Amino acid sequence: MEDKKMRTLMRTNRTFPEMPSVFDEFLRGNLMEERNSNKSTGTLPAVNTSENNDAYALEVAAPGMKKEDFKIELDNNTLTISSEQEENHEVKENDYSRREFKYNSFTRSFQLPENKVDSSKIAAKYVDGILYVNIPKREEAKVQPSRMIEIA
Repeated sequence: MEDKKMRTLMRTNRTFPEMPSVFDEFLRGNLMEERNSNKSTGTLPAVNTSENNDAYALEVAAPGMKKEDFKIELDNNTLTISSEQEENHEVKENDYSRREFKYNSFTRSFQLPENKVDSSKIAAKYVDGILYVNIPKREEAKVQPSRMIEIA
């Protein structure tokens, strides 16, 4: 029963987009479906997803970042997590100068289940390199405990 509560996202093969991942067929029909609009100019962070009776959860592995580096947006039922980082270093000494820059960005989008999420209570926190996003379920979407029904 616990296995049914845990769900994973459908992922696409980013190296060869024309070739479906071996796991694509296996992962179809999941709780939250990762959108094909994911973009990255660096390494796309890994995301764990889970579900319990009260909420859905995302864990985004993004070490070395700060909470200010993230932008989380909800548009209808699409939750988008993105980040842009730019670093510039310039050193001038004697007869030479060195200028280095680094730019990293990513966008991950997730389609949330319709009419099951309490969007006003979505919360996020960043701790020790992991962005945690808690997506509470609406009361009517929660699994109700079994009960005895009296026969009249």
